[in-house]
Amino acid sequence: GLVAEPGLMSTPDYWVRQVREAVRFADGVTHLVEQGVTRFMELGPDGVLCGLAQQSAPEGVFAPLARRDRDDVDTALRALAGMWTAGADVDWRSVLPAGRRVELPTYAFQRERFWPQPGPVAGDPGSAGMEPTGHPLLSAAVTVADGSGLLMTGRLSEATHPWLADHVILGRVVVPGTALVEMAWAAGGRVGCSEIREMVLRTPLVLPEHGGVRIQVSVSAVGEGGERTVEVFSRPDGSGEALWVSHAAGVLAEAVTTGEGRDLTAWPPAGARAVPLEGFYAALAENGYGYGPVFRGVRAAWRDGDTVYAEVALPEDAVSEANGFGVHPALLDAALHAVGLSPVAQSGGTRLPFAWTGARLDAVGASVLRVRVEGTAEGVSLRLADGMGEPVATLESLVMREIAAEALRPAGEDGPDALFAVDWLALPVVEGLVDSSGWVVLGVGGPSLGAVRLEDGLGSLVSGLDGGVAVPAVVVLPVPVGGGVHEVTAWVLGVVQGWLAEERLAASRLVVLTCGAMAVAGGGADPVQAAVWGLLRSAQTENPDRIVLVDLDPDLEGGGGGGSSVGWPAVVGGDEPQLAVRGGVVWVPRLVRAPSPGVSGVSGGPLSLDPGGTVLITGGLGTLGG
Repeated sequence: GLVAEPGLMSTPDYWVRQVREAVRFADGVTHLVEQGVTRFMELGPDGVLCGLAQQSAPEGVFAPLARRDRDDVDTALRALAGMWTAGADVDWRSVLPAGRRVELPTYAFQRERFWPQPGPVAGDPGSAGMEPTGHPLLSAAVTVADGSGLLMTGRLSEATHPWLADHVILGRVVVPGTALVEMAWAAGGRVGCSEIREMVLRTPLVLPEHGGVRIQVSVSAVGEGGERTVEVFSRPDGSGEALWVSHAAGVLAEAVTTGEGRDLTAWPPAGARAVPLEGFYAALAENGYGYGPVFRGVRAAWRDGDTVYAEVALPEDAVSEANGFGVHPALLDAALHAVGLSPVAQSGGTRLPFAWTGARLDAVGASVLRVRVEGTAEGVSLRLADGMGEPVATLESLVMREIAAEALRPAGEDGPDALFAVDWLALPVVEGLVDSSGWVVLGVGGPSLGAVRLEDGLGSLVSGLDGGVAVPAVVVLPVPVGGGVHEVTAWVLGVVQGWLAEERLAASRLVVLTCGAMAVAGGGADPVQAAVWGLLRSAQTENPDRIVLVDLDPDLEGGGGGGSSVGWPAVVGGDEPQLAVRGGVVWVPRLVRAPSPGVSGVSGGPLSLDPGGTVLITGGLGTLGG
């Protein structure tokens, strides 16, 4: 039952005892467990001892090196693998000298996907009277019947176009301006105008966190000189009748091929000095450009005086996506990154393409570009060629403009899904005599309502009903002014509960009069009276059309039911559950649209956290709060 001492197992006495006495195998396994042994390998013809030992060490790892009627090599490798996964040190180079070592992920969530990514899924445009285009961004087109132009449509989202998620500007997923240029090229190509004479990007197209946006590209009829106007619009999914937002507008024309770009056949250019790219995209990230793998396309760069040359390419897993594009927006955007290496580039800030002039498309489907960037009077010009130096596109002039985070709002953020707030609006009231003969006022000192009965309280009213008095149509309850919140609300609660419990008053309407409870027309609110409103709003919800809240002007003498009754008695019988009277004007609460905070505060300023102020953490005792 103990570990054998050196030389013990080579003596005859030991083997005699093995035959004559108990082996004490279970005691031996238990002793090993007590010494911290957790892994057991059986050297024998089968796995019998492993099965027995598990009874004494249920938490141990057992592996027989050989098994009866099983392949020896396979069994041995399985045993070694079992020991390896349990933490044993195995010299795999001596076990599998010809094997190749494969690195495992460093942690459980670092993985590489090999499943194919789904592409955009669209129905048959022909069933809707439109023509399919085969373009990845614009799936359908229709020629306007009166000859006034062309309309192309599509839909963009991170689900249908995952590569868009790699273009993050100041924390927002922004459709690159190169995608809008690509749409204009696609639309112009269908009407024989493959050159963008000029185009201005008006508003960045920001994708919402959920869902997508619908796209329309409108091309006008032919104008003077054969030119056509083009405009790119978007509207978020499910926005109903929300207005379309114009993101870009420009002029299309028929292109004249000049063959420019063939000077890029010699590569890299003679005399140009290589530009180191270490930390290039890290520096861009500090300026707000959160480029993902698809957009990190700059592979090499050179500089010759004020001219910058660069080689950009799509990653291997995105090369197939170049089919169908004139120039893949991510590839064209990567070409613009070389502008940042030009001596004319402005440093600091976050700049996006603003104005394009002379953007001509010469070839389609490139996955690698050679780029030449030169400064102009207003911006830069670019010449793009494919990997053989053949011309792909020309940009005569590109002007960049600095963008602020406040300008990057998702489409429709301020539209139908905007926030709502409560505002008080004046209600027109038709003045006239009000028949208050069927009204009862609870308490002494009630408002002057004409021929009304005054009751000392709810008990007096119920006693009158017992004596045969007619059920009142309206019961007015003036709330006392003065006293504490608990005192006043408890008193109101008791009266209202008693009134609701009296079945004979089920057809009556209870009008609760407060004084200065609501901040209306620039006035303040009395916290005690406001507490009554907060209490009875819940009672209104539980008892529809039975309770009306009327807040009288606090500036009138005799508040708490002793103020002016101008206007409100005529409205009590209507559908307004809450009223406020200020200066003889009746006000009612309404839901109105409130400014959407977006990336700024409601007041227009940026959201900020005051480190010296107070922070409210909801669920502070839970896991998240902790």
